[in-house]
Amino acid sequence: MARQLVECVPNFSEGRDAAKIDAIVQSILAVPEVVLLDRESDADHNRCVLTFVGPPAAVADAALRSVAKAVSLIDLTRHQGAHPRIGAADVVPFIPIEGVTLEDCVKLAERVGSAIWEQLQVPVYFYEAAARRPERVNLENIRRGQFEALVKEMGTVPERQPDCGDAVCHPTAGAVVVGARKFLIAYNVNLGTPDVGIAKKIAKTIRFSSGGFRYVKSMGVTLASRNLAQVSINLTDFEQTPMHLVFETVRREAERYGVPVVGSEIVGLIPKKAVEMSAEYFLRYENFRPELVLENRIAEAMTSRSGLPEFLDALAAPTATPGGGSAAAAAAAMAAALGAMVTRLAKQDSGGFEEDRRFFTEAVERDAEAFQGVMAAYKRPKEERGPFVEEALHGAAEVPLEVLERASAMESRLEALEIPAKFGSDLAVAKALAAAAKTGVLENVRINLDSIQDESFKAVVAGRLEALAK
Repeated sequence: MARQLVECVPNFSEGRDAAKIDAIVQSILAVPEVVLLDRESDADHNRCVLTFVGPPAAVADAALRSVAKAVSLIDLTRHQGAHPRIGAADVVPFIPIEGVTLEDCVKLAERVGSAIWEQLQVPVYFYEAAARRPERVNLENIRRGQFEALVKEMGTVPERQPDCGDAVCHPTAGAVVVGARKFLIAYNVNLGTPDVGIAKKIAKTIRFSSGGFRYVKSMGVTLASRNLAQVSINLTDFEQTPMHLVFETVRREAERYGVPVVGSEIVGLIPKKAVEMSAEYFLRYENFRPELVLENRIAEAMTSRSGLPEFLDALAAPTATPGGGSAAAAAAAMAAALGAMVTRLAKQDSGGFEEDRRFFTEAVERDAEAFQGVMAAYKRPKEERGPFVEEALHGAAEVPLEVLERASAMESRLEALEIPAKFGSDLAVAKALAAAAKTGVLENVRINLDSIQDESFKAVVAGRLEALAK
């Protein structure tokens, strides 16, 4: 069953006050369907990085809540730390994990960014894939001069105008950078010296903007509490520029300055493949394959056990999702699968039914996600929930409508099939399932329309329903 998962890795300008970090974490955990994967904080950087994942609507809600909590708790005018920052909630990236595209995450970033300005009056910049100006693809360009410079320049320097909101910094929370990107590894290498100048020279050598590795961003910082200097690194594509290659380069450069590498650290999470690549490089395995890793083999075996029983258990559970819309999409998926089967047995082209099957399989999860978005919208404060509920209801009506349109077209193709009589019972079941799916999703569309206030949207939907009736 196809899922839609988005990861969010917000960075907050607080790494010393555990109570404030806990409060931000709790604001995220208050959103159903969101899972906190990791929390990292660093007193020298005075920064924390949280990682959570979930369905798109739930992740967007959690991101907005966490930014709101940070704005209420963190005062940048009192903030000191080694890491550059322009906001209490400094950067909020969305990363596609499963069933969503980078473009989907761009739309999510734009929606959350607009809400941050409208609800919190914190100006917003968009970066990476969501950037609206070429120079804002790179985060370091937006953070130039940090909060202190931005306060002075936002309203006077045209290049520093925000993408969303008035050109006035929030007095204590600054601004926030929101975006969409692929997975990034935050990787730091610690040097056995307090001389940050050496760390800065090495960082300049390896980063792309200075002629180094294509997918590396880096800077040198001081770890005052440990009397060390650090090369702080972001790997934006670990497959093109592997972690072990960067580490070895830093080590060799450090040796040129007579300085040892005393350790390295991961901030946040790291893909298993990156660790496997580094292990293969340093241990010089022969004939290494990822499936030789015990955990990989177990995960593969356990995945093969998921299927209809698990879906039926979820359907029978006393929860709002999955519900009738997901069941109707599943019925349509089975109809498509039977259509593919009988056409193959009859040695006819089954391509159309295969595409239908994939679409309806994804729709099972999409319908549940859409309704979860409605529930999340209704949990907002009453005075602000209106537009969020309306938007969520649009989505909750759109998904079953798309299923209805596609199921209707599929049903027509099933009716037109000419196959041997011995496959007739299978075809009859396919037709019955398609008809049942249409009945179910049509009822879902009508129920959701009753709650929608937007008359123009309702008129468009009515037109699409009328076209299906012809």
